[in-house]
Amino acid sequence: MVQVLPQGRLVYGMQLPVQAQSALFAEGWEAAAGPEDLVAVAQAADRAGFAYVACCEHVAIPRRLAGAMGTVWYDPVATLSYLAAVTERVRLLSHVAVVGLRHPLLSAKQYATLDRLSGGRLVLGVGAGHVREEFEALGVDFARRGAVLDEAIDALKAALGEEEFPEFKGERFAFGGLGQAPRPVQLPRPPVWVGGSSPAAVRRAAVKGDGWLPQGDRRDQLPGQIAAVRRLREEAGIGEPIEIGAIAEPVYVGEPGWEVGRRTLAGAPERIAASLREYGAMGVHQIQVRFRSRGRAELVDQVAAFGAEVGPLLNG
Repeated sequence: MVQVLPQGRLVYGMQLPVQAQSALFAEGWEAAAGPEDLVAVAQAADRAGFAYVACCEHVAIPRRLAGAMGTVWYDPVATLSYLAAVTERVRLLSHVAVVGLRHPLLSAKQYATLDRLSGGRLVLGVGAGHVREEFEALGVDFARRGAVLDEAIDALKAALGEEEFPEFKGERFAFGGLGQAPRPVQLPRPPVWVGGSSPAAVRRAAVKGDGWLPQGDRRDQLPGQIAAVRRLREEAGIGEPIEIGAIAEPVYVGEPGWEVGRRTLAGAPERIAASLREYGAMGVHQIQVRFRSRGRAELVDQVAAFGAEVGPLLNG
């Protein structure tokens, strides 16, 4: 059984700043930030007991979307490998890798190496992708991306397993008789978490994932989605537990003294923890938090405060 997080506890991770700079969520200071800022935040999360730090993926952004999405999207394998060398225990999550854009053997080589270099800290988060022009530029059928991802997940599970000479035969991908090393540290393989909240993504997570990473679900939507994941998994005859995730509202520990937005969970640690415990009551196992901040120092302080003052309250 593939297992990554402690069962029965609500744990927390974070999407890293700087590496993705969509106008929807990036803070203003991130535009001038760089690798040293990424390192400082990842090390703060490592010290503060975060379960993971995450890096997402886009290969290229078309002009029609550049205003909203930006064009700053660091490569997840390069970024997480870089951060593996300067952290000790925090897990390294691709949230999410658009693995349908490349052959699974290539992805397996990259992520197996990352797992080996990090001492077994990879969590492979995967998703279907949504930017048509990326697929077209790389010669991948955008309309069939869901089916391609379904097969890519199966192929990746085979390629990242315990066999040095993995075998797989599908409609689009096939390989056999080819040795690949280094092998991942984690046995029987690194966990695969599936991202997305569409009906297809929820089904994919339920029947193919070791975890589910929702995207954009409000709190009142999550119980129904979680019930669907569990029902679909049971109908598929899968008995292993699945890690249920949630993306929390923006967080600020303490009184900000500046405008952080109406949706931000701000104030005393007890107030924030009480709100976040509601996710655990729904059946969520891990929450992803994003902090409001005006610079690296403030973000590092927020990460430290959350780990010291909020984290210990999440499980009573």
